[in-house]
Amino acid sequence: MKTSPSFRFRSFCPTIPGNRSLSRSLRQMILASVIAATAMQSDAKADAPYAEPVVARVEMKLTDGEDFVDVIEPGDLLTVIEEREKDYVVVTHDGTKGAVSKVNAVRIAESGDVYSELITRNPKEGRLYTLRASSFWALGKAEEALADFDKAIELGYDEPHAYTSRGLFHAAMGKHEAAIKDYNKAIVKDPDDAAPYINRAAVYMQKGSFASAADDYTTALESNKGDAGLLHQRAIAWKSAGELEKALADFDSIVAKNKRDITAVMGRGYIKFQQGNHSEAIKDFAAAIELNPKDAVARNNRGYNRFQVGEFAGALEDYDAAIKLAPKYALALQNRAWLLATVDDSELRDPVKAVDSARIACELSNFQNVGDVSALAASLAAAGKFEDALGWQEKVVEMVAEDYKEFAQKTLERYEAEKTFASDPDKANEEERLEAEKEAKAKQARKAANKEADEKA
Repeated sequence: MKTSPSFRFRSFCPTIPGNRSLSRSLRQMILASVIAATAMQSDAKADAPYAEPVVARVEMKLTDGEDFVDVIEPGDLLTVIEEREKDYVVVTHDGTKGAVSKVNAVRIAESGDVYSELITRNPKEGRLYTLRASSFWALGKAEEALADFDKAIELGYDEPHAYTSRGLFHAAMGKHEAAIKDYNKAIVKDPDDAAPYINRAAVYMQKGSFASAADDYTTALESNKGDAGLLHQRAIAWKSAGELEKALADFDSIVAKNKRDITAVMGRGYIKFQQGNHSEAIKDFAAAIELNPKDAVARNNRGYNRFQVGEFAGALEDYDAAIKLAPKYALALQNRAWLLATVDDSELRDPVKAVDSARIACELSNFQNVGDVSALAASLAAAGKFEDALGWQEKVVEMVAEDYKEFAQKTLERYEAEKTFASDPDKANEEERLEAEKEAKAKQARKAANKEADEKA
């Protein structure tokens, strides 16, 4: 069976955000962590899912009818449980609910002036600098946010969460060692707090210290037994460290408690694929498809594993379904091209369609993905367009990593000899040589037999 290179399978696992580009979503993620840290004294229980808090601009009194209930000070963080046309329904730090006019409260990104005024009045109060840092961060002003946290700590604001929050800023700016130093400090001050362990693990993942990350997630799990999110992150760390059995055990634990956790089901399927257990991987991706029939990644991944066990018709069906769901899914387009170009089944083999599929994949990646270009070259060779295949395979030789260069060069030589793609060029060349010798001998024997028959005649 002809097969294609094995670098075209996608893991459905979350990735660590890039550490240089301070994207809006990343800023929001860190902002949420900082807000949580600066509001640690609150015992309020929101009646709705988390929404970004708002900041009080002025002093306000909460009343229940004629009864005085609470005072909201300027700069107080208020948890929003409902947003209406003219006001917010909020919960104060002691759990009191009330309505606040939008005129008297601002969102975090707009709260800088509120905190600057409070700092002018109380320049030695470090906590205020941490709150203004949240505003700077929401505006994408990373350096200013970091400077405010530095100032807060310099003024003696020595709470563990101050170091945890500053570590988040350092990490997002790519200052890994500074982030780890801050997390270490937070851990010393409060070893029972899971947050700095979790955040330090994320930095270790960015640094490629996967075993250290797994150890930190393990520590965090001691106070968060069975937490699916932490188990998932540890599974990713174990997978990245090459500890596939440990990763599999974590995914098994998640799925055992919640069979509908599609992220864990997909992650487990990917581990089984890496272990070469394609039949079991197919089951997991099939389960993921049942949970979400519109999941193009699950379709592609099941298709690739079906291809590996020789279920070519089923694989093609999955690739077609993935592309129908996501027409610009380059990986599925590439996988379909490989199957149509290399499968031995004449009813499935379709080099012309393979060329079209591979070319679309290449266009989507601007011809910069070596797998897409390699598939295009193989498809053109399968279609008998060896001159075109040579041109693209030469580009593959230029693009491919050093470990694959020899393979790419041997594939180029096959196209030069007007031969199609082979997953093992040396083996294919030898088999073709032996077949040619066998055919030559058979031809010679037929010729000799014909000559002998003529002589007898």
